[in-house]
Amino acid sequence: MTRAFVSYSHADESYRAELEKHLSLLRKQGLIDLWHDHRIPIGGEIDRHVSAELEGADLILMLVSADFMASDYCYGIEMTRALARHAAGTAIVVPLIVRPCDWHSAPFGRLKALPQDGKPISKWTAHDDAFVDIVQSLRQLVAPRRESLSGTATPLAPEMVAGTPLAAERPRSSTLALRKKFSDIDRDRFLEEGFAYIRAFFENSMEEIGPRNPGYEARFRPISEEAFTGTVYRDGKKVAGCYIRISRLYGGRAQIGYSGNDNAQDNSYNEMLHAEADDQAMYFRQQMQQWSGNDAKLTHEGAAEVLWQLFVERLR
Repeated sequence: MTRAFVSYSHADESYRAELEKHLSLLRKQGLIDLWHDHRIPIGGEIDRHVSAELEGADLILMLVSADFMASDYCYGIEMTRALARHAAGTAIVVPLIVRPCDWHSAPFGRLKALPQDGKPISKWTAHDDAFVDIVQSLRQLVAPRRESLSGTATPLAPEMVAGTPLAAERPRSSTLALRKKFSDIDRDRFLEEGFAYIRAFFENSMEEIGPRNPGYEARFRPISEEAFTGTVYRDGKKVAGCYIRISRLYGGRAQIGYSGNDNAQDNSYNEMLHAEADDQAMYFRQQMQQWSGNDAKLTHEGAAEVLWQLFVERLR
């Protein structure tokens, strides 16, 4: 079984919890044993346990973000030792890019990162897709090396590290994240922040259409803090439009509505985004696409990309 050590900033706790959830099948199949600081027993010396597990790990997963890079412990201690073991061939280091940061210039920038092409998890349309990409890649890594990886490093005795006794580890689950509750104001705030992101996404994207595509011109028109339209012209002729706004139909809960034209008086919808929540996080869900089997949980970035694709598909 591959012993995997997770190095992460506590600011990225939600990503660590999701990673563990997605790796659960590999764990149940006996392919991987995941360790992180939540498994340190009460009374255990943190530095000693971390050092022991870091030295005994076959696979070291680094959850990379600006907070990871800013952490003296993650970047200065765990990363330094991890790369030394990687260079010595006693462990494999895999950076998992969770949020955008300047990681290409870091000492591990030469390593192949996950998800695909090192695209940050937060930038994927749906986080689940990013984690599936990570898990499938890790499966390819650990499955063929099930025997050899377990022998690349000699695990330190669990009761001793550098002559210092460790607290005995008590058996327990490492999945201890309990259900979170989200209030109406949490949902409203998530939706408003999502709309602000979509608005900035469209405005910045439309600024680039003309310079990148000769003969095209795009216009972004703010209507209010909760609405805007967009129009694309080709050789002076309108070829695409959209109207995006926060909608409160019949006094119900707010949603983000998309119409495939730039008429701000139009009350029709080609897509509706609802703010929903599971037991750990909030997300957007497409109303119009649910019946077609597309039931992805969308981040702010994912929601913006979905609406943008609806907008530009008429230009292809």
